[in-house]
Amino acid sequence: MELSGWGRYPRHSSNVVSPGSPRELAMLQRHIPTYVARGNGRSYGDAGIGAGVTLDMRRFDRMKGFDETSALLTVEAGVLLADLIDRFLPRGFFPAVVPGTRFVTIGGMIAADVHGKNHHWVGGFGDHVEALKLMFPSGQTVRCSRDENSDLFKATIGGMGLTGTIVEATIQLIKVETGWMRQNTVRAESILSAVQLLTANEGASYAVAWVDCLSKGNALGRSLVYLGEHVSLDALQERNPGAPIYPNTRRRGIAVPLDAPGFLLNRHSIRAFNALRYGRARTKDELVTWQSYFFPLDGLDQWNRLYGRRGFLQYQFVLPHQTASRVLPEIMGEIATTEDPSFLAVLKTLGKGGGQLSFPMSGVTLALDFPVSDSIFSLLDRLDRLVVEGGGRLYLAKDARQRPETFEAGYPNLSIFRQQRRAIGAEGRLASMLSKRIAV
Repeated sequence: MELSGWGRYPRHSSNVVSPGSPRELAMLQRHIPTYVARGNGRSYGDAGIGAGVTLDMRRFDRMKGFDETSALLTVEAGVLLADLIDRFLPRGFFPAVVPGTRFVTIGGMIAADVHGKNHHWVGGFGDHVEALKLMFPSGQTVRCSRDENSDLFKATIGGMGLTGTIVEATIQLIKVETGWMRQNTVRAESILSAVQLLTANEGASYAVAWVDCLSKGNALGRSLVYLGEHVSLDALQERNPGAPIYPNTRRRGIAVPLDAPGFLLNRHSIRAFNALRYGRARTKDELVTWQSYFFPLDGLDQWNRLYGRRGFLQYQFVLPHQTASRVLPEIMGEIATTEDPSFLAVLKTLGKGGGQLSFPMSGVTLALDFPVSDSIFSLLDRLDRLVVEGGGRLYLAKDARQRPETFEAGYPNLSIFRQQRRAIGAEGRLASMLSKRIAV
């Protein structure tokens, strides 16, 4: 069948099988020449598309054990983050790290080593994985942790499913008193002002900025910075008496029923939206629900249809702090003058990555959405050069078009990762369209 990532570009044909047990999974892997595991298909590009066969892991959806004292939860790899939150938030527990959508699987979160709005404070999702079970192409299953098969553990965190199939994981949850967040909104007059604000507020548990990519001059990259903290029960009762402790929110938002016409997102419509959003924003301190703060895009189901049938590219890079103040304005200048505007841009600071191919490094990351067009690829090639020259790299879970040389320049542990793959018999067996394209 034809598969794509969330960006709906590129599209590839792949044979899809859906194993329902470790025994069935082992049998399939021993007899399939080339394959890769896929979660809920929320990586943006071609990471979850097998070069031969795609193993759909969503039937591995059981929660197997929870220790309330240690807050350690053991789940199968196909468990959805949304189901985990639905089950454990009413009991006062929340994942230590979440990405921008809750419709992802735990196995996918580990494979991509997803980072949230708190990476500067607590690291990535992989930093909160206690242990995992990994199945090799031979069907053999091994347990990996920081103390057991530690090199393989580091290769699997952020390894995009290329070291084996994640079958099960034990992850750390955190204790929360309510399902509310205290959100402080602060205006930043430029992209560099936003970076300064994020850096100055590294004591905040969560921090993220929305960026206007079409502003120019002194307002280049003007932003809204959102700082967040979990709300205590006492604070909730003081500020919003009578509010439910754990608010129930819609599982799915209002659906986008059809592919939007290509002209909907253009420079004029995006410029008007950005001006309205920035102009109406005021510095404020408010309480918002957990869904509103962590997963705002989930409020619009199938929002990827807004980019039309051709789909879109999400382009996310990270730059070290030493070069970010120089390179970020160059990148924003390129984007502000192009005919290919970015509708959504998100800025964060990151700490160090935990895996051999983990995306984060101590620095600044910017994620951008671009509708697929005939001219967008030349723009992104220019941005690639700026990122590489600045000592940065691109996020594999978002990538759909980078070249092998860009990848190799950004990931210094690649040779170690390749050695790990050879050692377990994964080379030539575990392959996605992403790994073929960037020559892992």
